[in-house]
Amino acid sequence: MSTSAGQGHHDQQGDDGRRTGCSLVTRSPEETFAVGAAVGKAAPPGCAICLFGDLGSGKTKLTQGIAAGLSVPDTYVVTSPTFTYVNEYPGRLPLYHIDLYRISSADELSDLGWEEYLETDGIVVIEWAERADRWLPDKRIEIYITITGADERRFAITLFGDYPAVYEALTSRARLR
Repeated sequence: MSTSAGQGHHDQQGDDGRRTGCSLVTRSPEETFAVGAAVGKAAPPGCAICLFGDLGSGKTKLTQGIAAGLSVPDTYVVTSPTFTYVNEYPGRLPLYHIDLYRISSADELSDLGWEEYLETDGIVVIEWAERADRWLPDKRIEIYITITGADERRFAITLFGDYPAVYEALTSRARLR
């Protein structure tokens, strides 16, 4: 992984609680998994991680890494919950993996028990988070994934709220290259 060309790390906290994170590039599914694992290890209870990106961009691979970082047992296969909307996994903290690909409007979220998931002490990962619109929590981590090559992905990560351990884990990974 490396920091993206022309973009360094930013550690600025605005009055609104927004901290601009970092931009990372991975060059393999294994590196994408490793980024997720770093996030999972550092994620505090009650953390909402919102994933944005096209089909095939690596949202599920990143979530599999988050699950590994949360010590979800290997006996659980982490897959995208496209047809069930939510998969739940036990770990250091419970992982609630929500996929909004099939919802037709953000108003359907109340039928999913959306607010209950966001109020837990677990980690909530939301694929296709843009479909939640105004329902996204104020305090969250946003990860935008862009396909830049066959196996290369660019991650633009923004932290809304105070997530110092996640920020340090991500910027440390970027400095390793």
